[in-house]
Amino acid sequence: MSEPSLAIVIVSYNVRADLERCLRSVVGRSAPFPTEVVVVDNGSTDGTLALVRRDWPTVTARAAEGNVGFARGCNLGIRATASDLVLLLNPDTDLPDGQLQVLVRALLAHPEAAAAGPRLVDGDGRPELSFGPMVSPWGEFTQRRLVRAYEAGQDWAVARVERDTRQPGPRDWVSGACLLARRADLDAVGLLDERYFMYTEDVDLCAAFRARGRAVRFVPEATVRHLRGRSGDTAPAATERHRRTSQLAFYRKHHPAWAPLLAWWLQRRGVDVGHDC
Repeated sequence: MSEPSLAIVIVSYNVRADLERCLRSVVGRSAPFPTEVVVVDNGSTDGTLALVRRDWPTVTARAAEGNVGFARGCNLGIRATASDLVLLLNPDTDLPDGQLQVLVRALLAHPEAAAAGPRLVDGDGRPELSFGPMVSPWGEFTQRRLVRAYEAGQDWAVARVERDTRQPGPRDWVSGACLLARRADLDAVGLLDERYFMYTEDVDLCAAFRARGRAVRFVPEATVRHLRGRSGDTAPAATERHRRTSQLAFYRKHHPAWAPLLAWWLQRRGVDVGHDC
């Protein structure tokens, strides 16, 4: 039997150096899977499109109509391809040799799974908590507590993250920084929900898969480096606004009874989410 085809979709916004590193790690390194790579540029001003078109002739470069956000950018890339599998990949990642193949094989070995995500590590090799429970008041509280303790170097949190990020199996969600999905499942749920400009769209997508009785798997056998948050470094206020706007949109969709309280809390904190409150 022939190997399934793969599309790698990368949405980029003013992270030219990171994108170059990412492309070097995937272009021509996905054998035996027939692969096309699509970069969707969200209106970058750093010459990203010119770079891709000049230096990466086998990569398809598509210009979005301005900064349309991550979910819509991903959908533009997905619709521009016709592969069996789709890898959503952040430009601030790079994949060591062989790791993409491990991730693909792991998904193919589990026909009940719609999607899979690898173990993400930072530039120093520290694991990232790139999965978690369904977003909810309690789920967010427990996840935030663990992340803060881990970042503070508390022994119990470090031990737990090290342990949990070595255990494969089903999860409520895996990070959209590197998320492999079957096209049939993406089509069945209508791709990513574009009401999320940035953040939480990966949790929502995984929730949509699971609502159809499909699994989402964490695959620690595959390791991907993630220099997280680079595209938001130059505009932290806007990044926080997008995070909170997406959080509110998620609660309105999945936990409508809690949404008014969240909107009130955001207003009390002085978080500007525009008309979304």
